[in-house]
Amino acid sequence: MTSPVTGYQRSLRLRDAALVVIGGIIGGGIFLNPGIAAQRTESGLALLLMWVGAGVLTLIGALCYAELGARRPHAGGTYVYLREAFGPLAGFLFGWTMLLVIYSGSSAAVATIFASYAASVFGLPAGVATPLAVGALAMVAVINLFGLKFGVQMQNLFTLLKLLAVAVLVVCGLFLAGVGSGAPWLAADPARADVGFMSASLPVLFAYSGFTYLNNLAGEVREPQRTLPRALFLGMLGVIAAYALVNVAYLAVLGHDGLAHSRTPAAEVMNKVFGPAGAKVIAIGIAISTFGFCNITLVAGARVLQVMGADGLFFASVGRLHPRHHTPNLALVLLVGWSIVLVLSGSYGQLLDYATFGDWLACAVGVATLFWYRHRQQGEVAFRVPGYPLLPLIFVVVIGLVVVQSLRTSLVNTGIGVAIMAAGIPVYFIWKHLFRAVRT
Repeated sequence: MTSPVTGYQRSLRLRDAALVVIGGIIGGGIFLNPGIAAQRTESGLALLLMWVGAGVLTLIGALCYAELGARRPHAGGTYVYLREAFGPLAGFLFGWTMLLVIYSGSSAAVATIFASYAASVFGLPAGVATPLAVGALAMVAVINLFGLKFGVQMQNLFTLLKLLAVAVLVVCGLFLAGVGSGAPWLAADPARADVGFMSASLPVLFAYSGFTYLNNLAGEVREPQRTLPRALFLGMLGVIAAYALVNVAYLAVLGHDGLAHSRTPAAEVMNKVFGPAGAKVIAIGIAISTFGFCNITLVAGARVLQVMGADGLFFASVGRLHPRHHTPNLALVLLVGWSIVLVLSGSYGQLLDYATFGDWLACAVGVATLFWYRHRQQGEVAFRVPGYPLLPLIFVVVIGLVVVQSLRTSLVNTGIGVAIMAAGIPVYFIWKHLFRAVRT
């Protein structure tokens, strides 16, 4: 039950692993971003096609990561794949960006969303949002310092509760508020006849990010060659179905134009059915969903830092596991601490833009390592992505187009994201000079 390479205990079963996939994807995006996506699509049909299409694209990426996980069923995920395929510099740059921006920035931003909704539920003043966000991140650390078992139980609970919130929203939208409306919610929206389709992909893809987190925890998955592919496939199918149904509910109640004008579509749907009490119920669901997202993001990121430390690409102390609980406690505290700093800095909003850009760029490069593995390792593997090399190529090309679109539409934010990544290059060589233990 213990990984012979890292000392992690393999305790995650298929159910746990699938819920990690779902919990790592469903955060606050599906409750907030559909309105932004509606502004950038010309009809309800185009909006649904965007959400389903992005889900299928993410499923392709998940299948590629399923093979990568089957080939390297140990902690570290994308970091390990980049280090082996493209060298330690590539792995270091991923870990550097993950620590500074991708995982920490996402956690800081989503923790702030959690705090704002929690404050609204309990009628607290807006000024307590920052302390609540800091407290939520600190609680994540406390939950996961004493072994994965309790942390997984809590994560499973958060994920099941967020799925319950999604189910309540869908039922209210489809069978209560939307019944008999007769609204042509798939029809074209004349007010948005000339909008671009590709720009809608950015907020939608943000809502799908996080499917790679399970691979970071591969060292703690039972029978990983068998469990990882099944968990990724089943988890992604669940997310795609949930996202499609939620958008149908939004459209059925608000229509495409109403959704495009809504900043809080979930609250509007629930308010239409149950009044202010309904809005409060969905606020509780969003708070739970965002807290669960922070939990799995930080737990997964800590595994990357731990493996980097064990490889000599980070502090050696960060690479050690707790002798009793087999958890990367110092790595977790470091990542949580930096996320708290970002919350206190107030820069989390911009960092979320950098994080989305960096996360999907890392996903594309991670999938690209599959070509290297196929070329260098010809032996049997427990799972192989179907449609190779076409499906991995489709994923890399489409994400490449999205990255180009992101550069065109948000040059400053994405440019800063690229600069943060590039700043890791001199840091790597300085580190390599100071600490000769770097493995090549």
